[in-house]
Amino acid sequence: MKQRSTTPVSNTSFAVKASLVAIAILMAVATPIQIGKVVKADEFDERIKTIQNEIDQYQTKANELKGKADTLQQAVDALTNQKNTIQAQINLKQAEFDKLTADIAANEKSIATNQDVLGDTIASLYVDGKISTLEMLASSKNIGEYVDKQEYQSSVRDTLTKTINDIKKTKKQLEQQKTAVERNLEDQKAQREVLAQKEAEQASLVAQTRGEEAAYHNLSGEREQQKQKLQEQQQAAIEAAMRRAAAASGGGGSQAVAGDPRKGGYPANLANSDYYNPVVDNWGMYSRQCVSYTAWKVFQKNGYMPYWGGRGNANQWPGNARAAGIGTGTTPRAGSVGVIMAGQYGHVVWVESVNSDGTINISQYNYFNAGGSGWGHYSEMYNVSPRAYDVYIYF
Repeated sequence: MKQRSTTPVSNTSFAVKASLVAIAILMAVATPIQIGKVVKADEFDERIKTIQNEIDQYQTKANELKGKADTLQQAVDALTNQKNTIQAQINLKQAEFDKLTADIAANEKSIATNQDVLGDTIASLYVDGKISTLEMLASSKNIGEYVDKQEYQSSVRDTLTKTINDIKKTKKQLEQQKTAVERNLEDQKAQREVLAQKEAEQASLVAQTRGEEAAYHNLSGEREQQKQKLQEQQQAAIEAAMRRAAAASGGGGSQAVAGDPRKGGYPANLANSDYYNPVVDNWGMYSRQCVSYTAWKVFQKNGYMPYWGGRGNANQWPGNARAAGIGTGTTPRAGSVGVIMAGQYGHVVWVESVNSDGTINISQYNYFNAGGSGWGHYSEMYNVSPRAYDVYIYF
């Protein structure tokens, strides 16, 4: 078992030791905590990172599909506009077709009427044509009247002939136009059917893509819930460590408060970033996390902080520090980093000062519902039992 007390062993009586052991046994019985196996922080950290990577990938895929669906929707809209244009042209051609059909019918009726009139006239002309020249001459009052009859007969015959020919010609032209319009109408209808088919295909593809987009959003949401659950478990482990330390020290618990409005000097571009879409700081850690803030405090104090990106989980820091030749211990110092190893990925804080009674004052980031609602806020705690932190790192 790791000795966390800052009091020398020689000064601790056997009775006190026995009492502490009894308290520890009672807590172990009352609290459903598995002591046999300590879950390493890097295991939880890897799970958190894996889930976050999946969330990022799902979100990226969803965004790609959204862009693809938007593009397809634009194509569908363009096809719809083309179809509507062709439909308007079809309507115009149909109107022209109907007009020509009506004109043809009117001309046919006119021809029929004229044929009746012409029939009587032609019959009269035929009768007149049966009259011999001598008979026409004899029936005329004079030569002038005879000539007028001859010219009139010829003129009427020529006019009727021309009128009939014109009517026939007009009828033929109208029928040709009607045939052309019918052909055009069929072509337009065929084109409209092709466009309608393409539109249906595109709409189906858009629906499919939207469905895939929704599926990736669902996956992202599920992974986000898993991540949230892991964070809640981590917070519970941190709070349990704080309670155990307070109980072992015989003191009360310490509450996190908002504290310094300047957030301990944490840079604005990191402090104001989106917690759920964080940026990566200069040390390869996500913004508004405890490790990012503490790394900044180390840099602020010493002008240097090792780059621990990819292995920057809180409970990895002691091992990283030892590998880099940085000292560690169980005694807090002002300007040191306190590490809670419990939970899935642990927790680190910045030791602001050590009080005369041995308690410490700390600043931190990402303590749930501290300094703001939810995660990712700056907070401070005062008169904290030093036993709350398993290791201190002396940068």
